[in-house]
Amino acid sequence: MTFTPRPTGSSRPARRTALTIAALSGALAVTACSPSTSGSTGSGGAGDGKVTLTVWSWRVEDQAAYTKIFDAYEKAHPDVTVDFKAFKATEYNKILATGLAGANGPDVPQVRSYGQLQGTVASKSLLPLDGKVDLSGWDDNVVASAKGKEDGKTYSVPLARQTVQMFYNQGLFEKSGLKAPTTWAEFIAANDTLMAAGVTPIAVGAKDDWTLPIVHEVLAAPRFGGKAFQGEVLSGRKTFTDPDWVGSVKVVGDLAKYMPKNATGVAQTDAQTLFSAEKAAMIPGGSFDLSVFQKANPGMKIGIFQVPPAPGSPSGSTATTAGWADGNFAVSARSKHPAEATELVAWMTSKEFGRMVTDDIKQISAVPGVEPTDPLLKQMSDNYARSGSPYLLLTDFRYGAPSGTDLLGKGLQELLLGSKDAAAVSQDLDTGVKTWFKPTA
Repeated sequence: MTFTPRPTGSSRPARRTALTIAALSGALAVTACSPSTSGSTGSGGAGDGKVTLTVWSWRVEDQAAYTKIFDAYEKAHPDVTVDFKAFKATEYNKILATGLAGANGPDVPQVRSYGQLQGTVASKSLLPLDGKVDLSGWDDNVVASAKGKEDGKTYSVPLARQTVQMFYNQGLFEKSGLKAPTTWAEFIAANDTLMAAGVTPIAVGAKDDWTLPIVHEVLAAPRFGGKAFQGEVLSGRKTFTDPDWVGSVKVVGDLAKYMPKNATGVAQTDAQTLFSAEKAAMIPGGSFDLSVFQKANPGMKIGIFQVPPAPGSPSGSTATTAGWADGNFAVSARSKHPAEATELVAWMTSKEFGRMVTDDIKQISAVPGVEPTDPLLKQMSDNYARSGSPYLLLTDFRYGAPSGTDLLGKGLQELLLGSKDAAAVSQDLDTGVKTWFKPTA
């Protein structure tokens, strides 16, 4: 993860700093001057009536974009100063939990979604936002990401709609006489052609097991039935030992020959480098990866496509784009300025904010009616609107431990290492989630 340089001409160059925290003690030290300890006058000096709101995030790479966004908010709210702090993503959860439990945490924390939000809700660290923010008319799958599972209350405002799809290098495809495949046979033929040309067809960083459920969704969602399977597994009519689910896991194993050698030893950052350096022609990834690729190689012509259904897919299955909500913002229950913090979070439901999310952060805004201007983001958004499905293990199977994504990630590593077959991986997933998951019917 790299730091994004601050744009020149920022009106507050000393106020917002992106922080990469190597240890929890470091996190506590850098937040010691947060607004919760600065009094009602904030950082503007005694008696000036200004309030400082501290916003925490795990998106160090979006520092410049958030600086621009919060500058716009401050111009419309001259009595508010927004102090944005970003921390290393892999350490953020622990840092945030400590900050929210103490006196030096953020007023407005960026929080996880769906199942990963529940621990923060249970700790009573967040203020309920019902009646204070309006999410009516928003996508149901998006709104579900912001709610407490037990009480059904809204605790955050979703930032973005993420999607997963196959990125590809159009230049390498054209060089080999290829186009984006629309059938499974074309997809396999493209992989064979690229491999024969000495190009790694599919960059996969299987050392980082969290990426593998995404790889599975991109390569094989139609094989297990996509959105239709969600209803069946949640109701208990099917389980993760269903032949279609097992078949989808097998698809990943069958395609391993097109991945880097010893893929389980390849980190995700290495896989991204393979793609950006044009040594790999495709990479399964999220919409959040687009800006990373564009910055890494501005000259590369990037395209996306939905992987066509593999043989054996349920009748009626079509290519699909899995999606979910991510990057939600909430209000700390310990904020000394809850009214101002809530007003800031409520502003995040506006089209003004949504437009800046898609234009400056380069993500698909969760705000309804905000269309991306980047053509690839728009294609991702359109694909989800036309043939979307939930990223099932994230949206519905992270509400307990072990989580579905953790189980499948580790299982797919074992599949790629050859120590387990698709049936065993699926059985382990089913057994693991059944320790806490109860069907709705």
